[in-house]
Amino acid sequence: METRSAPADCDVIFAGGGLASVLAAYRLAMVRPTLRIAIVEAGDRLGGNHTWSFHDSDLTAEQRTWLAPFIAHRWPSHIVRFPTYTRSFGSGYNAITSDTLHHAAMARLGASVVLAARITDLDDAGLRILGGRKLGAPCVIDGRGNEPSSSLVLGFQKFLGQEVRCASPHGERAPVIMDAAVGQDDGYRFVYTLPLTPNRLLIEDTYYANGGHFDASLSRSRIAAYAASRGWRIIEVAREERGVLPVVLAGDIEMFWAESSKPLDGNRGRPAPIGLRAALFHPTTGYSLPDAVRFADVLAALPSLTTAAVRAIVEERSKRLWRERGFYRLLNRMLFQAARPHERYAVLQRFYTLPEKLIERFYAASSTSADKARILIGRPPVSLRRALASLPEASARQA
Repeated sequence: METRSAPADCDVIFAGGGLASVLAAYRLAMVRPTLRIAIVEAGDRLGGNHTWSFHDSDLTAEQRTWLAPFIAHRWPSHIVRFPTYTRSFGSGYNAITSDTLHHAAMARLGASVVLAARITDLDDAGLRILGGRKLGAPCVIDGRGNEPSSSLVLGFQKFLGQEVRCASPHGERAPVIMDAAVGQDDGYRFVYTLPLTPNRLLIEDTYYANGGHFDASLSRSRIAAYAASRGWRIIEVAREERGVLPVVLAGDIEMFWAESSKPLDGNRGRPAPIGLRAALFHPTTGYSLPDAVRFADVLAALPSLTTAAVRAIVEERSKRLWRERGFYRLLNRMLFQAARPHERYAVLQRFYTLPEKLIERFYAASSTSADKARILIGRPPVSLRRALASLPEASARQA
């Protein structure tokens, strides 16, 4: 375990060593190397046990350049499969693993990282670690992941993945980011695969479902069955990861921020939230990496690094993106409310026949007005009556 000691007095403290915190701290250290930074993480390494993926087109060339030390794998293309077709896309696809996140961050941040440290108290001026140690800073940032909120109406993308070693080469050359030519159950189900080496694969059993709970043993058996159907004989499961990502159907962003701004006991202020905790993620995919990278650039350019200043810029950004991304929430309602669970695959099957650049912009959350019209034009592959009923956000709140 690479536990280090952080300075007793810091300029910026990050509570939690997940993706958003690590990328923001790394970018700060890169652009402003004289800053005294601390990352306080409860686990024995940064990043937990996850894989984060993104398309080349999700980020700018400059962002991909500074992110490069974190990238474990890159492929020049990727594939989707549905019952009626298979399609290959020529755009690059990338994956960051917890291992690369941890090691790249430790190489630059070094003594700024405190591992195996449980936070027992946290406010806008600092934190306390179990055992009594205190850290203070003018800027305190909370990146400890999603916090449930009654102001958001959510569906879920839930998955269990296994990194497996096969007895012989699996023959896959490109990621299959959706194989929906599988049995549909508990919503829209697909299998996701990343070829890591000629004999190693990450295989994920994934669902777009109304509830966040899933049966891990069922997913493991389905991964084994899928591998067998592809002719892959698994001789080792090297690791397993699981996750539940939010898919936003509707909500009240003003109430969301009002809830997160309430003073703590003793009228103490709260730290500035980032990442999932600030609703900074793609409403449909649940992916937070592109927003985390973009915000890391914003943070590094802030002239004043105080909790209040960071909180203000995060809140403004979160609310603005919420307004700009209303279209994606509409599509989510079409998927979750207009389509019956076993029919949801048809919505995605139609979507992936659209032009490649349109799909790239969708993943980057930068769809144009023409893109939106093209996605909605024509008869939807669901009940027209239910599709019309799902248009207003109030429909999701009532449901």
